[in-house]
Amino acid sequence: MSGRDAKRYAAYKESGVDWLGELPAHWEVKRLKELGKIQNSNVDKKTYPDEKAVRLCNYVDVYKNEFINSHLLQEFMSATADEFEILKFAVKENDLLITKDSETADDIAIPALVTETLDGVLCGYHLAQIRTNSKKLLGPYLFRLFQSNRYNSRFEVSAKGITRVGLGQSAISDALTPVPPLPEQTAIGAYLDTKTAQIDRQVELLNKKATQYGKLKQSLINETVTRGLDSSIPMKESGVEWIGEVPAHWEVKRVKGFVNFKKGKTPNDFSDDPKHLPYLSMEFLREKNSTVNYVIPQKNLVVIADGELLVLWDGANAGEILIGKKGYLSSTMAVIKAKASLLNKGFFFFFLKS
Repeated sequence: MSGRDAKRYAAYKESGVDWLGELPAHWEVKRLKELGKIQNSNVDKKTYPDEKAVRLCNYVDVYKNEFINSHLLQEFMSATADEFEILKFAVKENDLLITKDSETADDIAIPALVTETLDGVLCGYHLAQIRTNSKKLLGPYLFRLFQSNRYNSRFEVSAKGITRVGLGQSAISDALTPVPPLPEQTAIGAYLDTKTAQIDRQVELLNKKATQYGKLKQSLINETVTRGLDSSIPMKESGVEWIGEVPAHWEVKRVKGFVNFKKGKTPNDFSDDPKHLPYLSMEFLREKNSTVNYVIPQKNLVVIADGELLVLWDGANAGEILIGKKGYLSSTMAVIKAKASLLNKGFFFFFLKS
């Protein structure tokens, strides 16, 4: 049962806002600019000899941290600013900082709450700074509001751009915002602080368990592909430092003796017609991309079958091993063809994953 279901208010009213729907009858809806001061930072990361030394709370600091406080001081970038910038963009307790520029719209309006005034720290570039009127709206409540999908998605829709997207100040200023009475804002903030801290703790424990199981899995793979299934058989030195000992009847050979690699190519023409084979990008193979690009048949493209072993040979994740599907191979990947008479494909897959 959710918090709202557990305790209903006596009366509700239509908010007049499609995405918001009903809200408690005694709440208000106002534009954010009526509730505080909003400004986009233009403090750059450069250092000038005629300016004062400062530290900048930048995009990454906000993106990676829910709360901005003195524990992060050593992570803030050193820079300089003039007197006007220092007065205008000083970071104070209960300020809300949000990301206003990003490579994708779903990273727009990520919030972080400033929980203590930080002398000499300014709001950096690519961020918007919101300082609420504490008689109308509290920073901790607005922080949780920005974390809600229903409120935050309005900013994702408003972001403009192609290769990089940005959020204009008017899109923030005109945001329709539900406003409970101040005592309820305080209660909502305190409730969510407690509940989210409990959830964060559970997530932390689950992540630790997942890490432990991941290490156990890796250890099992490492041990099995280099030592086999029978721990009682005689062993010998492999002559390879990272492998160590191997079963006495095993051989150690260079991969090139029994494996061929063939790189993919970039198609010229794509289609949305599923009668064609798909383009096997990394995102498609990881099933993280709902859009499928189909390829109009062309000469010299590399077609692979289901279950083929692929290696990503270019980019930040170079060396990653993937299982292929029937389709046209991306130019950033190569298909690994093991000679079946010399090497079992299943064994080689786990060997490469070790």
